[in-house]
Amino acid sequence: MTLLCRVTASSFLLAVLKYMKFILGKKLGMTQVFREDGAVVPVTRVFAGPCVVTQIKHATKDGVDSVQVGFGEQKSFRLNKAKQGHLKDLATVRFVKEFRSSEDHDLKRGDTFSVKVFAPGEKVHVVGTSKGKGFQGVVKRHGFSGGPASHGHKDQLRMPGSIGATDAARVFKGKKMGGRMGGDRVTVKNLEIVDILPEENILLIKGAVPGGRGGLLMISTPEGKMVIDSVEEIVPEVDVKEVVPEEALVKEAVAKEEVVEESKEVPKEEASATDKA
Repeated sequence: MTLLCRVTASSFLLAVLKYMKFILGKKLGMTQVFREDGAVVPVTRVFAGPCVVTQIKHATKDGVDSVQVGFGEQKSFRLNKAKQGHLKDLATVRFVKEFRSSEDHDLKRGDTFSVKVFAPGEKVHVVGTSKGKGFQGVVKRHGFSGGPASHGHKDQLRMPGSIGATDAARVFKGKKMGGRMGGDRVTVKNLEIVDILPEENILLIKGAVPGGRGGLLMISTPEGKMVIDSVEEIVPEVDVKEVVPEEALVKEAVAKEEVVEESKEVPKEEASATDKA
C-alpha cells in the first residue's frame, strides 16, 4: 500500500511539472507601469529569448520527456569540446536548461522562439536563484524574535537560545540555527504577464521574481502551445552582368600587355636627338 502511494505521488508530481510554453530570460530590474484604468502596477523587466532548442529528450530513450533550451550569446572558444560538439550546427549559447514537457509538442532541434510565445494576461511560473546573504544568524535567517533587551540579558538579544535537552546529548537534525542563507533555487507561481515588448525581447511580469539583476530565470506555464518563429529564406541579390567568353578575356589581357610594352620602348631617333641636345 505504501509503495502504491509513492508511485501515485511521483506520477502526480511529474504531471504537474510538465510545461507547454517556456522560455529563458535575464532579470533586468523592477519598474512600474500604468494600466488603462490608471492603476499603477509594479513589474519586473525580463530580457527573454530568443532561445534555440538544443535537444529533445524522450522517455523511452532518455527516461524523461523534456526539451533542452539554449539562451544567451557566447564566444565559441569559451565552450569546452563537449559543449561545442553538443551545439554543433547551432548558435553558441551561454545557458542551457531543460523543461519537462509532454510528448505532443511539435518542437525539433534547431527551432527558435521568442517572447511571442506568451500573451499579456497569462499566468506563469518563474524559477530563479535567490540572492546570496552569506552566513546569517537565527533572527534574520529563521525570523526568531530574539531575547529580552533588559533585566540581565546582556549580549543575548539575537542569541538562538537553547538548542536541545540534556538527555539527548546531541543536536537533532533540522534544528534551526545560524548558517549560510540565500543562493537557493526559488519558484514563484502564478505571476501575471502585464505586457510584452517583442521588438526589445522584454517581458513585463507583475511583482518580484527571485534573484538579483542579471540572474537567469526560467519562465513557463502548463497551458497553451509553443509558437516557433518562422525563418524567412533570404536569397542574396546577384548582380546580373553580361557573360564574357574566356577567349575574349584572354585576347583583351594580351592586348593590354602589348600596349604596356610599346609604351616602355623609346624610339632610337628620339633617343639620339636627346643625346645631341
